[in-house]
Amino acid sequence: METKIIAVCNQKGGVAKTFTSINLGIGLARAGKKVLLVDMDAQGSLTASLGWQHPDQMDVTLATLMSHIINDEPIQPGEGILHHKEGVDVVPANIELSGIEVALVNIMSRETVLREYLKTVRDNYDYIILDCGPSLGMLTINAMSAADSILIPMQAQFLSIKGMEQLLRTISKIKRKINSHLEITGILITMADLRTNFSREIIELLRSNYGGQLRIFDSIIPVSIRAVEASAAGCSIYSHDPSGKVAAAYSSLTQEVISDEKYCKQNSDYEL
Repeated sequence: METKIIAVCNQKGGVAKTFTSINLGIGLARAGKKVLLVDMDAQGSLTASLGWQHPDQMDVTLATLMSHIINDEPIQPGEGILHHKEGVDVVPANIELSGIEVALVNIMSRETVLREYLKTVRDNYDYIILDCGPSLGMLTINAMSAADSILIPMQAQFLSIKGMEQLLRTISKIKRKINSHLEITGILITMADLRTNFSREIIELLRSNYGGQLRIFDSIIPVSIRAVEASAAGCSIYSHDPSGKVAAAYSSLTQEVISDEKYCKQNSDYEL
């Protein structure tokens, strides 16, 4: 299969972007796919959540690799790529990525530096998952420029819906100007407490507002303390709580992504 690059993106923090990137990625690896996870956040959340607790002490990270591209320096095969015990490869990030974001503002082809790096590794993987930071800055724009599709995690809350408009405008602009192949693979509802009427009402509001233009995954990720514990333990939900409801939900999401590899409504042209 051709490599699929998925950016997990939402400028709102606390919507389970990193947790989704990890568990979708490891879910795909458990299904026999070759997967690379790329930490796009200078806080190094994905890196730390997979057990590398001190990302700021790492010598080679995404910042190093993007710097090589900016300076036309060669990248060695496998340079900076870590191997996780659950079968995924990882490009880590740390605070140095903040400096790269600042540097990108002043260079040519600033939106496509990440794309150029991924060209050097994409043939080794079935899926590359980009865990974006909580902003719509230059790093997130690089991720959108490099991606084939965007997965949008969204908490079952009213303010999450309000933030969608800006995100969709940005995606539409990137598609028109930089990456004409970009699609939205779907909205994933996360941290939902389906015992409450409020969560159910928000989900219905999402489906009525966006369901006609955008795909909303059938899989819904429930709120659970197990998710927090898994991140602290440096492993996926499949290792930490394999028989729990969160693992079942991410397993279901993984199957949706695999079975619908060719499914993408022409939804990035969604006009606001």
